[in-house]
Amino acid sequence: MRTLPALLLSVAIAVGLGGAARALEEAPEPPHQQWPFEGVFGTYDTAASQRGFQVYKEVCSVCHAVKHLAFRNLEEIGYTEDQVKGIAAQYQVTDGPNDEGQMFQRPARPSDPIPGPFPNDQAARAANNGALPPDLSLITKAREGGPDYVYAILTGFKDPPAGFKVNEGMYYNQYFAGHQIKMPPPLSQTDQLKYADGTQATVPQMSHDVVSFLSWAAEPNLNERHRIGFKVILFLIIATGVFYAAKRKIWSRIH
Repeated sequence: MRTLPALLLSVAIAVGLGGAARALEEAPEPPHQQWPFEGVFGTYDTAASQRGFQVYKEVCSVCHAVKHLAFRNLEEIGYTEDQVKGIAAQYQVTDGPNDEGQMFQRPARPSDPIPGPFPNDQAARAANNGALPPDLSLITKAREGGPDYVYAILTGFKDPPAGFKVNEGMYYNQYFAGHQIKMPPPLSQTDQLKYADGTQATVPQMSHDVVSFLSWAAEPNLNERHRIGFKVILFLIIATGVFYAAKRKIWSRIH
């Protein structure tokens, strides 16, 4: 039978080990990044958003959809109408039925939604060992920490610390809860892609750019909302000045 001191020591050790395990599993808070769209007067960086779309198209779209976006929406980040038509024409979409009642494939048009990589969730799970890759249209709004969290996940793939066991089919990520994630590192320092504008495609740069694109995708009306807000604030300032001057003039006659 254990003595009381021995029992208390056992409990303390168990609590300590449990606390250490929880501390190891808890992901650190993602470091804050500087985003040009933050703040009252923030706006999206057109060049960064276009580079981010390139990262999505060439890397992320293999597994993830952006089902709330149509090709024509890309004009909002600086693509011309002809460029959008060219981008859309690179995709095949299902249409129909035709006169014979058959569905058929055709090149996409600007009005079409950007096609996802899988026809349905079941096919997506089957292709990813049971894991369902999330749609990225609203990912920066759906995750706590927003853009900082998504950026941290993309740049958080590291070698596990000594003694940390990574389960089969999982990858260590510094900022993911539990530090084990099924998604393999999507970005690499090797010549994964070449930016059309000549920017060096490092992992931090690609991560920053694709998060800029996804932040726009989640809130495409931000620029317009900020423009309207600025006009409203300017109007209120001018109106306040006019009303104050009128008050001074009216009350100056009263002595």
